[in-house]
Amino acid sequence: LCLCGSCLARVVDVSCLMSRGSRLPLIFHTNNESKLGFQKRLGSAMLARLDRAYRRRKWGSNVPGLSSESTKGILMPADSARSARLVILDRVAPQQEGDFASAIRNGLTASPKHLAPKYFYDALGSHLFEAICLLPDYYLTRAEAEILSRYAGEIIEQIKGTVMLVELGSGSSAKSRFLIRELVGRQGSLHYQPIDISPTMLAESSAALLSEFPGLRITAIAGDYTESLSLSEHSSDERRLVLFLGSNIGNYDPPAARALIARLRAALLPGDALLIGADLRKPAERLEAAYDDSLGLTAAFNLNLLLRINRELGGQFDLRSFAHRAKFNPVLGRVEMHLESRVAQDVEIAALDLTLHFTAGETIHTENSYKYQVEELAALAGETGFEVARSWFDAREQFSCNLWFAA
Repeated sequence: LCLCGSCLARVVDVSCLMSRGSRLPLIFHTNNESKLGFQKRLGSAMLARLDRAYRRRKWGSNVPGLSSESTKGILMPADSARSARLVILDRVAPQQEGDFASAIRNGLTASPKHLAPKYFYDALGSHLFEAICLLPDYYLTRAEAEILSRYAGEIIEQIKGTVMLVELGSGSSAKSRFLIRELVGRQGSLHYQPIDISPTMLAESSAALLSEFPGLRITAIAGDYTESLSLSEHSSDERRLVLFLGSNIGNYDPPAARALIARLRAALLPGDALLIGADLRKPAERLEAAYDDSLGLTAAFNLNLLLRINRELGGQFDLRSFAHRAKFNPVLGRVEMHLESRVAQDVEIAALDLTLHFTAGETIHTENSYKYQVEELAALAGETGFEVARSWFDAREQFSCNLWFAA
């Protein structure tokens, strides 16, 4: 499956992402094939079949490693040998699709137009981001992984007693593996609670972790982690270590970041800990290359938001008429991502009964990524009820992992 913006535009109506173990055929288009030609070749029956498959995967009823049955929002493992070690709680709000529609209407009728970055992460968006993390230009993942691989033991040594691990926005759990390995080795067992918006990603990552770590038990939550902070179950003799990695804190402007961390502090007890990964300020050219890679995966990740609107809300965005833009704003200390209209155009969104007008060069602001100085992080901790224990850095001091304790 080609992931460039042009090809994504041609397969705009293929609304599923094939996961490992799928028995559905992969469908490819030819380089010179138009969207209409592609539709005709597949036929409406196949498109409907693909759409049904996508929706089953989206809501967890056909996720690899899970049964098709759900009871009271609990998705149970299909493998009985793992059933005692894995539960996935479905906390995706029933009104989520309505919330998405409302957010799209409100954001695209505002001036300037904007959309929240959390809507990047449908099934395709989640996998695109995992691919971005492998790119040479995207140093953040490698720098953070270097810190965790080198200092996992030191980090865990700071926390006394039995530790339960909670991860906000867990994705593939690739970086948290370093801490999981350290904790299972120290404790013999570990209760891990990943929270992620994608049930598919949770199922895949949980299956891999359970195979790798026999002493691991997982209670996963499928939902928006900003709405799930109070759902962390734990026993009275456990300390919770909450992971907020990947510089996700950078997606929030300073007031929103303070509010989120303050809410997290309210859900913790004194002695619980937060490990927060934050990208550090550096020259603009280095930052911009990380968010506008030469392969074009970040562009596809950004454009996929329009693809999602087309698929879920009947949008008529022509992806080839929009361009990905990433620029560092030195005044605000953030990298900004935009989708820029290449031409003057009108775009209909059928489910919203809405027609949008874009002038040439007008943008949709889709993401901010704030870059921190160490002093700013310490101030954020103090303002939200945490005490800074220690910070660790990669060899080039591009990135930081910061351990804070609930005061």
